Amino acid sequence: MVAIETNGLTKRYGDHAAIDGLDLTVNRGDVFGFVGPNGAGKSTTINILLDYVRPSDGSATVLGFDAQEQRRAVRERIGVLPDGYDLYDRLTGREHIRFAGNMNGVSVDEAQLLDRVGVSIDDAERPVGTYSTGMRQRLALGLTTIGDPELLLLDEPTSGLDPHGVALLQQLVREEADRGATVFFSSHVLDHVESVCNRVGILDDGRLVAMDTIEGLRDDADSGSTVEMAVEPMPDGIDEALATLEAVHAVDVTDSTITVSTTDSAAKPAVIDCVRDAGARVADVTTREATLEQVFDAYTTQPTDGRRTAAGRPPGGRRDR
Repeated sequence: MVAIETNGLTKRYGDHAAIDGLDLTVNRGDVFGFVGPNGAGKSTTINILLDYVRPSDGSATVLGFDAQEQRRAVRERIGVLPDGYDLYDRLTGREHIRFAGNMNGVSVDEAQLLDRVGVSIDDAERPVGTYSTGMRQRLALGLTTIGDPELLLLDEPTSGLDPHGVALLQQLVREEADRGATVFFSSHVLDHVESVCNRVGILDDGRLVAMDTIEGLRDDADSGSTVEMAVEPMPDGIDEALATLEAVHAVDVTDSTITVSTTDSAAKPAVIDCVRDAGARVADVTTREATLEQVFDAYTTQPTDGRRTAAGRPPGGRRDR
């Protein structure tokens, strides 16, 4: 039950490898976040999956079909929001919907689709050339869902969206996943990926450096957590005592609050015990796990010797689970 699979996928432009030996598996039903810095190779990968670009080496299948040899079968089963897409400025929003419905051979509930993407009935009667960037993006996103495709390929789908538009996108992605679609969500905006994706692949310099659930990536990167405690009374010298604990790398003390940053989430019990042993009562505890952005930094930071690692691990460690 695989939606997307690549094996040794490589694309070279002269001496430069935009993608270098990419082995990627996206299971059916996944909301898969494909993340990486600008220029990492995300759009090149999508272009190969759509057969806009031919690989230099390796293979790619989409919904069980060879992406290059069976492109028509692939296109009939997917919805695509490409990065840098365009709409027809002279056509109205409603005309775009009807055109997409005719192309897919389906009848579209226009009012429902417009409501899903936050475009009013009045706006739907206007040419899209008069739309804001966010309105154009939201309409284009809605068009990708026409015909209930098995797979949605979304390349930087939050580009140009305000917070309301982002919330609409997230809701639409969840609804598409609930009906059984697979969503491939390529983005460098990590907060948006973290809010909807159940699995993530991190691409860096054309190579897949990690692939797992977000929680699994946190564990593997040892990106730690933050513990914030409301205490009374505040023990003397508690900052020095906490700083001696293993895995504690920062301590901030105010009149009534202690905030401790750790490099290992397993250090949290020792932090709390240290405060209690110093004679303080812990009135409240809040813990925050590492964000996807912090995990991403752990996997993509370039050490001085040029070898990418996660929290000191050698390259080529665990990639998936």
